[in-house]
Amino acid sequence: MNVAFDKPSLWQRVRPIFQGFDGPLALSILLLCGMGLVVMYSAGYDNGTRFGDHARNMALAAGVLFLVAQISPQRLMALAVPLYTLGVVLLLAVEFFGVTKKGATRWLHIGVIDIQPSEVLKIALPLMLAWWFQRREGQLRMPDFAVAALLLIVPVGLVMKQPDLGTALLILAAGLYVIFFAGLSFKLIVPVVAVGAVAIVALVASESTLCQPDFDWRILHDYQKHRVCTLLDPTQDPLGKGFHIIQGMIAIGSGGLTGKGFMQGTQTHLEFIPERTTDFIFAALSEEFGFAGFIALMLGFLFLIFRALMIAAEAPTLFARLLAGSIALSFFTYCFVNMGMVSGILPVVGVPLPFVSYGGTAMITLGLSLGILMSIAKSRRLMQS
Repeated sequence: MNVAFDKPSLWQRVRPIFQGFDGPLALSILLLCGMGLVVMYSAGYDNGTRFGDHARNMALAAGVLFLVAQISPQRLMALAVPLYTLGVVLLLAVEFFGVTKKGATRWLHIGVIDIQPSEVLKIALPLMLAWWFQRREGQLRMPDFAVAALLLIVPVGLVMKQPDLGTALLILAAGLYVIFFAGLSFKLIVPVVAVGAVAIVALVASESTLCQPDFDWRILHDYQKHRVCTLLDPTQDPLGKGFHIIQGMIAIGSGGLTGKGFMQGTQTHLEFIPERTTDFIFAALSEEFGFAGFIALMLGFLFLIFRALMIAAEAPTLFARLLAGSIALSFFTYCFVNMGMVSGILPVVGVPLPFVSYGGTAMITLGLSLGILMSIAKSRRLMQS
C-alpha cells in the first residue's frame, strides 16, 4: 500500500522562522528605513557611493536583526557576562595597544581590520545590568544599585579616556535607563538633576570667564572645552570651530515649512554643511524637506519608541523588560543628542541619527538592538500561542 505525502511548500518551511515577529515594530523599521534612504539619496547623490553603501549597510543590519531575533531572551541573558567582560577587556587593550586616529585612541587593530570596542558596550552594558537586576529580583537593596553603578562607571570611564565623549554619553544613558527601570528611587534622581541644572546655569553665566584661552578646565581636553565654548557662542570663531553649528542652523532655518525640495538644498550641495551625510545629515534633511519632513521623521521615531516601550511593558521577565526599556529610550537619546547638536543646543559630539546618518558600525549596532527587541516581542507571542 503506497501512501502519498504532500511535500511542504517553501513558505511552509520558512514560516516558523518568521512566526511571532512583531508587525508594528517591523512596520516602524520599514518606514524609517524608507525615509533614511530618501534623505541619503537627496543629500548624498553627488557624494560618491554614499547612497549605495547606505543601502548595503541597511541590508547588513537587516540580516543581523533577523539572526538576533532567532535567539531567545534566555540565551541573550547567558551572553551578558561574557560579552560585557570581552568589551571591558578590549577597552583595556585599546588603552595599551590602541590605534590613534585624529588625536583619539579608539580603535584596536585585529588581523586586517581596525575595530572600535566601545561599540560593543552599547549593547553589552545594558545586557549586563539587566542580567544583574534579574539575579537580584525580589531582594533589591541599595548595595545592589552600587554594584550596578560600578559596572556602569568602568566602561564609561575607559571610553571617556580615549577620548570619545559622544559614545561615552550613549553608553552612560543606556546603563542609566536600566538602573532607572529597575526601581531607582526618585529621591536619588531629583538631586542629581537639580545639581546638573544648576551647573548648566552657572556655565552659561560664567561663559566670558571660563572660555578665556588661558583658563584651564582640567577635567576636559582642550578640544572638548572648545566644543562647549563654541556651543555657548559660535560667533566667536565663525569660520573655524563655530562653522559647523552656524551652517547647520542656517540650513535648518532656510528649509521653512516644506523645504527647498528633493535634491534642491543649496547649503547642502554647495558644501556649506560639513559631514552632510553623517553627523549633520539632520541639517540637510531640514533644508530640503523643511518642518514637514522633520515632523514625518519624528512621528516615525515616536512610533518606534512607543512600540518598543509597549514590548518592554509586556515582556515576560524582568531581564527582558529592563533590556527592552533601555533600548527604547536609547533611540530617544540618539535622536535628541544628534538633533540638539546640529541645531545648536548641545555640543557637537559625533552622534549619528538612526536610520539616516551614514555609518556601517552604527547601522550594525542598530540592527543588533532592533533584533533584541524583536526577540523579546517574539518570545512573548510564542508563549501566548
